Formats: sequence, C-alpha cells, structure tokens
Amino acid sequence: MSDVPTAAISRLVTYLRILEGLERDAEGKPPTDPAHWVKSGALAAHAGVTAFQVRKDLNYFGRLGTRGTGYNVHVLRRELLRVLGLNQTWNVVIVGLGRLGQAITNYPGATDYQFQYVGLFDTNPALIGTRFHHLTVQHTDELAAFVQEQQVDMGFLAVPPEHAQEAAQALASAGVKGILNFAPVVIQPRTLERNGIHELSEEWRGVIVENVDFLAGMKRLTFYIRNPPLKDATTPEDTE
Repeated sequence: MSDVPTAAISRLVTYLRILEGLERDAEGKPPTDPAHWVKSGALAAHAGVTAFQVRKDLNYFGRLGTRGTGYNVHVLRRELLRVLGLNQTWNVVIVGLGRLGQAITNYPGATDYQFQYVGLFDTNPALIGTRFHHLTVQHTDELAAFVQEQQVDMGFLAVPPEHAQEAAQALASAGVKGILNFAPVVIQPRTLERNGIHELSEEWRGVIVENVDFLAGMKRLTFYIRNPPLKDATTPEDTE
C-alpha cells in the first residue's frame, strides 16, 4: 500500500483515537443502538476534516462503510488496527535514558497498542545498570547483539542532537527497521558511491525514520497563529 499518502496514514491514527472514544461510549448499549454507528460527517467533525476526506482516506483500504448507515464503530476500529499493524506485538528499544528517554519509558498507553519496550540503552556510566520499570539500562555496545536476540522492530532515539546520527546508525546496522527520532536533527542514511551514483548502504535499505521535533511543531504554530487557515467554504454532502 505504498501509494497511500503519508498524510492519510496520520489521519487514520486520528480516526482510530476517535473511534476508541466512541466505542467506550457505546459500551453496554444494545447492538441496535445508534451509538454503535458513526457517519463520515460525524467522524470528520471530530477529526477536523471534511466528510469527503474521511471517505477518501478509508476507501484506500476497501469499502468499510454502508451507504445511508455509515460505519460500525467496532468493525472500523478493528480494521484500522489491522491496517496500521497494531494487531501484533512490536518490540521496541529506547536509546538515550536522559530525562526525555525516561519520560518516554514512563509514558502510559504504549502497551495498549502492542508496543512492548524490551530494552533500554545509554552510554552514561551513571545510568548503566539502573532500572526503569522491569528493564535494566545497558550500554549501547550491547545493542547489536540484543536486537538480534530479541528481534527488535523499532528504536526510539532520545539522545542529544550531536549523538543522534551515530545512534541511528547503530540501530540500522543492528537490523532495526523503524526509528522514531526525538532529536532535532535530520538523520542521514549511509550511502555508498558506485560508478558515480550514490546508493543506500545495505543496512539502511527498508529502514523508516519518523521524526518527532517539538521545536518544529512550535514554529509551525507561530506561522498558523499569525496566518490563520481559511475554513472550507463548502463541505461535501455526507452520503454515508
């Protein structure tokens, strides 16, 4: 499904969060209760998009709704979990156990989506051997062997900016295919030059890097505060 826009995937995550709330609201109500159903217009209102956009996003994955009735909340939530790969367990390591790394470790809710923290890594001698929850901080020198042994799927980078590239390289070299980077720097995959053409090195092929940059978000906010986006003049009619 490589043809699905990145923005659409981000919206699916938003829809999933909304559906979880709707499903909680419908608990204990009979199956025939309207609370078990949601139309694209209502889902759009919660998500801050148009009904047309909701239908377009969901149609990438087949026809999930019923004309005139809308979407069954439970069924749609289950389908979005499947589409996003959240119906399986994902093994995660955290590299960098400073204040941010510790906060991520303590953040509740990760296990609700099958994210399982299996390893913590740092280079600070003062942190090596300390425990957070049920995990002991290990030196990053042990990362490669650990990733292979535990079949780690993704790594969270919570290291200072000057160490982010090195830590990302260590994760990629170890075989991790997903990196969530909290450092405010752009990770540069290693490339090799062959016949004058730069190609990704073997360990970086298939590796996905997702950046979480708080400062970038704040900078975008200042722009939109000073330049408020115009609301859509019209909203496509909700037919589901």
